Amino acid sequence: MEQRTRAAVAALGIAMIFLLVQLGALALVGPFEQAGLQATEDPQNATNSVVYIGALLVMTGFMLLAFKYDLDIVIRGLVVFVGGYIGFIVLASVVPTTIVPVAGASALAWAAAGAIVLGLVVHPEWYVIDAAGTLMGAGAAGLFGISFGVLPALVLLAALAVYDAISVYGTEHMLTLAEGVMDLRVPVVLVVPLSLSYSFLDADTPDSVTEAESESEGREDSDRADGDDYSEQGADTETDGDEEPLDRDALFIGLGDAVIPTVLVASAAAFAPASVPTVAAGGLAVPMTAIGAMVGTFLGLAVLLRMVLRGRAHAGLPLLNGGAIAGYLLTALASGLSVAEAVGLAGV
Repeated sequence: MEQRTRAAVAALGIAMIFLLVQLGALALVGPFEQAGLQATEDPQNATNSVVYIGALLVMTGFMLLAFKYDLDIVIRGLVVFVGGYIGFIVLASVVPTTIVPVAGASALAWAAAGAIVLGLVVHPEWYVIDAAGTLMGAGAAGLFGISFGVLPALVLLAALAVYDAISVYGTEHMLTLAEGVMDLRVPVVLVVPLSLSYSFLDADTPDSVTEAESESEGREDSDRADGDDYSEQGADTETDGDEEPLDRDALFIGLGDAVIPTVLVASAAAFAPASVPTVAAGGLAVPMTAIGAMVGTFLGLAVLLRMVLRGRAHAGLPLLNGGAIAGYLLTALASGLSVAEAVGLAGV
C-alpha cells in the first residue's frame, strides 16, 4: 500500500509538471508575441509542420549516429546550450530590459541562462533537470504555439502521434535513444522520484529492453512513460511473474510528452477567434478552446500513467495528443465554431 501511495504521489508530480508547462506556455504567449518571436512568416501555413517533422527526423538520425560513435558529449552539450538559450528567451521576454540592462537584455535573463547551464553541467540531479525541463518546456511550447496556427498545430500533433507509435511499437529505434539520453542526465527526460532519498546521480541508468529481453531478464527497476522520444520497454512488455510493477525508484517521462500537446494549447490561445468565450485565470484571459485542449491532455495523461503503473510502457503522444485534439475540437464546437473554423480552414 505504501508503494502504491508513493507511485500515486509521483504520478501527481508528473501531472504538476505538465500543468506548470501548460500554464507557463499560456503566460508566455503574450510576451512572446510582443517581443516578435514568431518563428514563421505565415503561422497558418500547414507546411510549417512538415518542415518541423522533417527537422525532427534529421535530429533523430543525428542522435542515433552520435550514440553509435560515442559522441554523447555532443548531444549533452547541445541540450545544455538549448536549455540555457530558452531560459534566456523566457526571462528576456518577461523581465523589462531596463532592470540592470546588459547587452540588450536584463541581467536577470543572463543570470538565469547561466544558472541553468551551470546546474546541468555541475549538478544534474533530478530536481535540477525537472526545473530546467519545465522552463524549457513552457518556453518551447509558447514559441511553437505563436508560430503554428491551429491547423498546423493539429497537423503537427496528429503526425507526431503516429510517428511516436511507429517508433515505439514498430521500428523501436527510440529504445536506443532512451538508453543514450538517460545516460546523459539532461532535461529531455523528466524524473519524479518515489522517495525523498532518491538520487538520479547515484541511481543506475534504467536500460531499455525489448519484450524478449524482459522475459529473460525480468523487470527493470524503473518504467518510463514514453514521450515523443522515449520508451523503456517494447509495446507489449509486461511485468513478469509475481513481481510488483510499482516497485521502482522513480517515474520517467519524456519532455516532449509535455511540450507537444501544449503547442496546441498555446496555439488555441494565440489564434482563438473573438467569438470564443474566455476564462479569466491569474490575470490571463484564456480561451475555452485552450482549456479544452488542456483538459484533454490530462485525460490522456491519466490513461497513460495508469498503463505505466501497471508495469507497461507506452508511446505517450497517441494518448496525450489525441486527448488534446479531442478536447480542443469538442470545446471549439461547443463554443459555436463551425468545423472549418475549429480546424483553422475557414478563409483558407
